[in-house]
Amino acid sequence: MKKSRVLISMVILALFASAAFATTFVTIGSGGVGGTYYPLGGVMAELLTKGNVDIKATSRSTAASKENCRLVASNKAQIGMTMGSTLYQAYTGTEAFKDDGKLPLLTLMHMYAAPQHLVTTTRTGIKKFSDIKGKKVSLGAQGGGDQLLSLMILEAAGMDPDKDLRKQQLSQPEAVTALKDGNIDAAFFNFAVPGSAVMEIAAVRDVVLIPLPDDVIAKVTAKHPFLMPYTIAKGAYSKQDQDVKTVADGNFLVVNEKLPEKVAYDMVKIFIEKKEDIMKVTPQAVDFTPQKAGIGIIPFHKGAAKYFKEKGVNVESK
Repeated sequence: MKKSRVLISMVILALFASAAFATTFVTIGSGGVGGTYYPLGGVMAELLTKGNVDIKATSRSTAASKENCRLVASNKAQIGMTMGSTLYQAYTGTEAFKDDGKLPLLTLMHMYAAPQHLVTTTRTGIKKFSDIKGKKVSLGAQGGGDQLLSLMILEAAGMDPDKDLRKQQLSQPEAVTALKDGNIDAAFFNFAVPGSAVMEIAAVRDVVLIPLPDDVIAKVTAKHPFLMPYTIAKGAYSKQDQDVKTVADGNFLVVNEKLPEKVAYDMVKIFIEKKEDIMKVTPQAVDFTPQKAGIGIIPFHKGAAKYFKEKGVNVESK
């Protein structure tokens, strides 16, 4: 009798040990409180934990893109949120990651695009891109992502910001106020559609979104592979009656190349198929579809690629 009890106890302990061993613990590197990444991380962690795929996930507030790439590369986080420009540098070991070298990162999925907006008002007379010459234009805060992308666009257009523009370097809130007050003629912004900054200006002024010329789009995306052509569809903003062509930086989920295939498969499957739950937290999840999530600038993890293939989307994998 005692032997039977001991045997039963051993079996129970073995089952518990097996279950514990099967569970994959995942940390999601998100971003700072107040940004889009932070609430996304929270809802994603909850969905993974409740997804019946033996994953227990938590979200961690971080300094976003750069830190997340390094955390995932060192396996201190298993999923990281990052802008495409940062991801490309991390994958190739260039610019901000020159001292790191190439990091072992792969794409899990593309979350949403952040297109560059060139915003003016009807009273400035600016109707096309070339009209900004000689005007007072904010490129974004010095050193910020808005300004870096603005400079890439101006370079592709053959414009010198110091000679061809009356250059301003304003933060997004400062540029919004300046446009409303008429203290600048136009401003570059980078954010997902619809951007609250544009809507705030539109509340008191007639806003005009200026499209980028096709040749500028072609040049800047050829030189900077992390950028993608993007169209802000008409109706995205009040009184916007035409599509507006521009370029966008993507926002991606990245994983370590050593992540098990099944884990990567399960994660991307949950995020896309639970899109409606994520949209309760942020409207950007409207792009969590196989077609849009399968857009990449570096190779996808083979587990993610397997899911996309099942949905009829072929992606480059590694």
